[in-house]
Amino acid sequence: MNAFSELLGNFGVTWPKFIAQVILFGIVYWVLNRYAFGPIVDVLAERRRRIAEAQDNAEKIKQQLAEAEQRYNEVLAKADAEAKALIEEARQSAEAVREKRVQEAALEAEGVVRKAHESIEQDRRKMEAEVKAAMVGLVAATTSKVTGKILTADDQKRLNDETIKELAA
Repeated sequence: MNAFSELLGNFGVTWPKFIAQVILFGIVYWVLNRYAFGPIVDVLAERRRRIAEAQDNAEKIKQQLAEAEQRYNEVLAKADAEAKALIEEARQSAEAVREKRVQEAALEAEGVVRKAHESIEQDRRKMEAEVKAAMVGLVAATTSKVTGKILTADDQKRLNDETIKELAA
């Protein structure tokens, strides 16, 4: 131990000063640990906790964002399907309205054609009646000239009836 004491002596270390320095070092370490390192370690621990919370929140937000995007896609798909259904329904409705209009137009055209046929039939009957009346008059005039006498009302009626029967047949 002598060699060790001599070596320490060469460096200027003496035991009383060494022990005092160790005690002072211990006091300074305790004061720094209590008042400086402790709060710094607490601040660092708090900072680590906040960073961990922020990372957890970031993961939660990321997950919520993914869920929101999935819901957005579902809503978009649903809206697209509803829009297609509405378009198809509108197309079918338009087709039904068009078909109804076509049927109404066909019925109206049939009515016009039927009225035209009725009008033509009335005109034809009227013309036939006029032609018959004219022919009766002509027959009566011709008969009176041929026979050379004026026909009586009974003769005219008889000739008219015979002429009408012949024309009807």
